[in-house]
Amino acid sequence: MTYDISEHLRATAELLDQQQSFCTVTLLAIRGSAPQIAGAKAIVTDRGLVAGTIGGGKIENAAIEYAQRQLQQCEGPATALEKWNLQTQIGMTCGGEVTLFFEFHRRAVWPIAVFGAGHVAQALIPLLLTLNCQVTCVDPRSEWISKLADHPKLRKKCLADPVSVLPELEDHSFFVLISKGHATDVPVLAEILRTRSAPFIGVIGSAQKASAIRRDLRHLGVPDERLSSYHCPIGLPLGNNTPAEIAISITAQLIQVRDQLRIFDHQPKNF
Repeated sequence: MTYDISEHLRATAELLDQQQSFCTVTLLAIRGSAPQIAGAKAIVTDRGLVAGTIGGGKIENAAIEYAQRQLQQCEGPATALEKWNLQTQIGMTCGGEVTLFFEFHRRAVWPIAVFGAGHVAQALIPLLLTLNCQVTCVDPRSEWISKLADHPKLRKKCLADPVSVLPELEDHSFFVLISKGHATDVPVLAEILRTRSAPFIGVIGSAQKASAIRRDLRHLGVPDERLSSYHCPIGLPLGNNTPAEIAISITAQLIQVRDQLRIFDHQPKNF
């Protein structure tokens, strides 16, 4: 029995484009008898087997169940190597062993909402898309939204009223407010502060703008205890005021907060 590597690559590319979690299972070695060749591959999602095969039967069923259990774990491993005894562990009458290699590709679960598609956003969003995150960019200006290249991890929302998108954004979203000015940032910020406790809210601007924002939020009825729950100016205190370096400082702060909260990060650290 053989397998179709072109089908495997096509299915993998499709799942990556769709931002779906999946596991590739490779049959590395066989001792005894097994209904496939070493090197055979299968792709498993939460729906079950979607492409390829490592031989069917009890071996494949066990591999599917194992892969699905691991995919349910947000903080699970990126890879796993398993050696299974066909008789004692799989329940097959024939003896022997199989060695399976599991590669887990988990959907990006770190949602970042960027309000504004101007010069800073044009530098920031391509940088964010190199991370394991899902970005939503909201701006009423179609000419700016259209400048952002399409990407499977980017949702572009051209809305006359950016506040209207908030109900469809995840509660644990990180919010980056870098729109065209104070008047467009404040309504969004006020609604976020009134309706949710986000892990990160940042607003671009100077210390003078920060003072004006606090004044306007009070006028809009935002409670005083919520006025310390956002960052303005946004970004770490590094670099200059060019869009590229502002984007780097914002990205660094987002990563810093993410790591402090110990959420959304499934990548190994380099020590």
